Amino acid sequence: MRRITLDDVASLAGVSPITVSRVLRKPGSVSEALRVRVNDAIENLGYVPNVAASRLASSRTHTIGVIVPTLYNVIFAEYLFALHEVLVTAGYQVIVVNSRYSEVEEENAIKALLGQRVEAVIIAGIHHTPLSRQLLKQAHLPVVETFELADEPIHLNIGMSQERAGQTATHHLITRGFQRIAFMTGNLDHRAQSRFDGYHAAMQAAGLKSLELITHRPRHSSVALGSELFAEMHSRGELPEAIFCTDDNLALGAMQECRKRGILVPNDISIIGFHDLEFAACAAPSLSSVATRRYETGVLAAKKVLAALDGSTSHLIEKIDMGFALVERESTAPE
Repeated sequence: MRRITLDDVASLAGVSPITVSRVLRKPGSVSEALRVRVNDAIENLGYVPNVAASRLASSRTHTIGVIVPTLYNVIFAEYLFALHEVLVTAGYQVIVVNSRYSEVEEENAIKALLGQRVEAVIIAGIHHTPLSRQLLKQAHLPVVETFELADEPIHLNIGMSQERAGQTATHHLITRGFQRIAFMTGNLDHRAQSRFDGYHAAMQAAGLKSLELITHRPRHSSVALGSELFAEMHSRGELPEAIFCTDDNLALGAMQECRKRGILVPNDISIIGFHDLEFAACAAPSLSSVATRRYETGVLAAKKVLAALDGSTSHLIEKIDMGFALVERESTAPE
């Protein structure tokens, strides 16, 4: 059977091949009526664009590479949704790669994306191998590092101070009069480590001990892990007065384990989470947390990439602090 071509689509839609190409590459540049007519022809014919051929014929690929450390954790869902919402609407395809919290795997992902001639790279994180930084700098394309603030950004950096956020969460518990404040985490990745640094700094500033109050397990953060870690903490004897969890899932798991053991939150122990996921406000008791602007970060990263690609912004290093917000709810409320 003969392969359906772009010319076939143009003939059925009653437009030129250039117009079909424009609809495929930049749908926002044509009228809605024309876009519908061309898309109807594409659907009726079952046309699949020859991406390889179009890349050979043009210096543009209209693809954006995105690297995240995991596809398991829900915190990246809003971020990826925002990136797709902005970039796909603008006529770009998004290629998402999972680095699995490995700088070596991130380096391989960067090589693969650059090999596919992506027009920009958006990365969740700021810690890279020396070769990764070299490759990204030499590529001369927009690079956006997100979720953290870098001392030396490659190009664009949109994030927040994870350490300052950890310090704020811990200080919130200290101001409640607590002295034995535990730190709970799953994987101690760079961001979790920075939150711990903030926790440790706040505890030291208040003259409180912290190092013997750390509970962690090198696994993905989950409700089940939070329950498991709290049970482990409980089995060791004396419970802390409060717990700072580096993820709301861990915090919810800890609260559920408290309920099973007849431990009242916040009367017997206070718990604060991180990221302010949707369920935090609906939990019983409602969960105090640190709200991070994941969706807004994705939107801004995508818009900055589009601006760089259309030449409306210069290729200068820029760092944007998205900040965070402490959200106080029942799980840390005073009696």
